[in-house]
Amino acid sequence: MDTIQAIAVAVLQGATELFPVSSLGHAVVLPALLRWNLDQHSHAFLPFVVMLHTGTATALIAYFWRDWWGLARGTLGFGTNQAVNDARLLAVLIVIATIPAVIVGFALEKYVRGLFAAPLVAACFLVVNGFLLLFGEQLRGLGHRPLTTLTARDALIIGIWQCGALIPGISRSGATIVGGLLRGIDHEGSAHFSFLIATPVIIGATVLEVPKLLHEQVAPGVFALSAGAAVVAGITAWLSTWFLMRYFRDHDDWALNPFGYYCIVAGALSVGWLVLGPGVH
Repeated sequence: MDTIQAIAVAVLQGATELFPVSSLGHAVVLPALLRWNLDQHSHAFLPFVVMLHTGTATALIAYFWRDWWGLARGTLGFGTNQAVNDARLLAVLIVIATIPAVIVGFALEKYVRGLFAAPLVAACFLVVNGFLLLFGEQLRGLGHRPLTTLTARDALIIGIWQCGALIPGISRSGATIVGGLLRGIDHEGSAHFSFLIATPVIIGATVLEVPKLLHEQVAPGVFALSAGAAVVAGITAWLSTWFLMRYFRDHDDWALNPFGYYCIVAGALSVGWLVLGPGVH
């Protein structure tokens, strides 16, 4: 992987991890479309992925630092009774929403990703993701509940929706936002909660890869390239979060539709190119 490819993948990771368009799907499809010879099983790729996830998680913590600071203080019992109760409730909701992905991830991740990691299948599921976003807008729950009304049942259902992101092409943020919409939570609240529960998921996935990384023989220069890419991914993720939180607040009636149309068109064109394009065998 050269420097230009590393920067491109970092920008792609930082944006698509938060935008409801599937970072994993784009990471599988785009290199195939551009004929990049990226060996995702090489010794150099693992530290690169770990650093990208670290950059993205750092950006989310930095953007929502007030939430995490208040959560930490309240959980430890600092602040007013109302602040403590609110913080502890939010902590419980985040845990509840994270549990399904942890269970399904441990049980099925290797099987699912091994089965569906082909670019053609990821492109097909990118189309599915687009329809999921459009249907989520059409079938959203009645009312526009704020995030403060989220219940344990809501959090569990959103967490179950998050499990769909194990399939390349299905967006984690898109699935969780749709899950929130179907429970009647507005776009801004659904996105806010989606980004909060993304942080432990991304950090957990990164930590799981660290033991593997310690046993890898990494070539000189790989960590420097990965660290630079992590910074790029982090900056991109922060800017993406800043944009999306304002976008979802200002377009509550139809916010997911443009992303849905994009996924359908991009996925369909990718399928066509992968099947009929030059040099495809």
